[in-house]
Amino acid sequence: MSDNKAQDLIDSIKNKTKNLEAEMSFFDHIDILRKHLMRALLVIVVFTCAAFYYTDFIFNEIIMGPKNPAFWTYRMMCKLVERFPSIGSDFCITKIDAKIINTEMAGQFTLQMNSCVMVGIILGIPYLLFEIWLFIKPALHENERRSASGFVTFASFLFFLGIFFGYYIICPLSINFLTNFTVSPDIQNTFTIDSYLSSIMTLTLGSGIIFQLPVIIFILSKLGIMTPAFMRASRRYSTVIILIVAAVVTPTADPYTMLIVALPLFLLYELSIYISANIERKRNKELNGNTKAN
Repeated sequence: MSDNKAQDLIDSIKNKTKNLEAEMSFFDHIDILRKHLMRALLVIVVFTCAAFYYTDFIFNEIIMGPKNPAFWTYRMMCKLVERFPSIGSDFCITKIDAKIINTEMAGQFTLQMNSCVMVGIILGIPYLLFEIWLFIKPALHENERRSASGFVTFASFLFFLGIFFGYYIICPLSINFLTNFTVSPDIQNTFTIDSYLSSIMTLTLGSGIIFQLPVIIFILSKLGIMTPAFMRASRRYSTVIILIVAAVVTPTADPYTMLIVALPLFLLYELSIYISANIERKRNKELNGNTKAN
C-alpha cells in the first residue's frame, strides 16, 4: 500500500513538472510574440514621426483631397460623362458644398496627431505582417513554409490595393453624397473635423481590411475549415451580401456607383474560391500520393 502511495506521489510530481514546463513554454511563446509586436510598433512609431515632417502635404493633399472637386476621382468621373453622355450629368461632380469646422480647443492638434498616426499604421502594416510571419514560421513544416512563402508580399499588396480603392473610390463617392445630401434647404451641412477624419479613416482602413479576404480564406482552407464547394454553393448569398455592403458604403441613388464598389468585391470572392480550390487540389494530391506509397 505504501509503495502505491509512493508511486502516486512520483507520478503526481512528474505531471506537475510537465504542466509547469508546458506553462513555461506557453509564456515563452507569449514573450517572443511580444518582442515581434514591439519591433513592429517601433517601426510604426518611426513612420508616424516621419509623417509629422510632411504634415502639410498629408493634411492638405491627402486628408482634404476627397473634399476638393478637383480630386482625381471626380475628374475621371467627369471625363466618363464626356465620353459616355448616357451615364448622366449627375455622375460628374463639380461641387461639394459643405463646411468643416473645429469645435474643440485642441481639435486641430488632435487632427494632426491622428492623421500622422493613421499614416504610420498604414505604412507599417507590411512590417507588422512580416513580424507575424517570423513568429509563425518556426511552427510550420517545410512544405507549408514553401506554400506560404509569399504571404507577406501578397497580404501587403492586397492591403494597399484596398487602401487605394477605399481612398480613391469609396471615400470620394461617400463624402460627396453625405456632404451634399440635405433633408431641407433650411439646414446647412456643417461637419466637425473629427467626423470628417473618422469617415476617411474608417472607409480607407476598412477597405484595406476587406481586401484581406483571400488571405483569410487561404488560412481557413489550410485549416480545413473552408472549402471551395461551400463557397460555390454560397455564391448567391454572397452576391446579395456584397450588393448590400456596396449600397451601404456608397449610399448614392445611381446604380453605377454601387456597381463600381461591388465589382472588386466580386473579384475578391472569386479569387478566394480559386485559392481554396488550389489548396484542396494540393491536399488531395498529397493524400493520393501517400495512399499509393502505402
